[in-house]
Amino acid sequence: MARPVPAVARALDTLELFLEHDTLGAPDITARLGLPRTTVHELVHTLVQRQYLLEVGTDTKRFELGPATVALGQRYQDRVDLSRQGQLVSQSVSEQCNETVHVGILDQDSVIYIAKADSSHSVRMVSAVGRRLPAHCTAVGKALLSGLTPEEFDSIYGHHRDLPKMTVRSIATVDELRSAVAAVRETGFATEFCESNEDVACIAAPVRDVTGAIVAGISISVPTNRWNEDIRQRLGKIVLDGAADLTRRLGGTPATHAASKREAV
Repeated sequence: MARPVPAVARALDTLELFLEHDTLGAPDITARLGLPRTTVHELVHTLVQRQYLLEVGTDTKRFELGPATVALGQRYQDRVDLSRQGQLVSQSVSEQCNETVHVGILDQDSVIYIAKADSSHSVRMVSAVGRRLPAHCTAVGKALLSGLTPEEFDSIYGHHRDLPKMTVRSIATVDELRSAVAAVRETGFATEFCESNEDVACIAAPVRDVTGAIVAGISISVPTNRWNEDIRQRLGKIVLDGAADLTRRLGGTPATHAASKREAV
């Protein structure tokens, strides 16, 4: 079992002192945490450099929480709201098609599932909220990648030529992925057939926030024994409607295919 990292624990202990105090000086922190003065000096200096603390006062140095803590708190709040709304929409979409529905977000080159609604079929996709998968192997990942600028895409994949495969059908190169992402921009949705699971096909669409940025993707997963072209077309409409619903719940405006295109990666 992993052990806590003492230096990280001390830094967090320092920040948590400010839950009860607006400002603190280094001597206050030293006394409350029982740490050596040199240790506190190094901790505070590092936290100020990273903008988790701000230096205030002129005669006596004191510190208050910095903008980095606000950014983290707001990011958490955004995710909490997205998770809650995503769960509501996932359930609604699943009730329409009786298939497994996920909402995922992008974390570098991975997708993290933050909401899920299960199918009632005896044969269905087995997954879990919190699961992480390579973005290039999933429909929801391709939908999320379609929101990246060329620079953002290259910062993630520019140093790759080959990509790890989950199945024999997984996208294997960055050029293939680039083409797949471009197709999402053209059609407004992404598909994958047995690319992350040899027995599952998926269709997904991007979700936007109030700024128009793609912040999530919603997907419908179907066992291959229930997948055909008619099903793909029917689920395509359902997933696009679901993405539009979640977009509206986040304060955004669902984009038309033409309006949603960005400069090609």
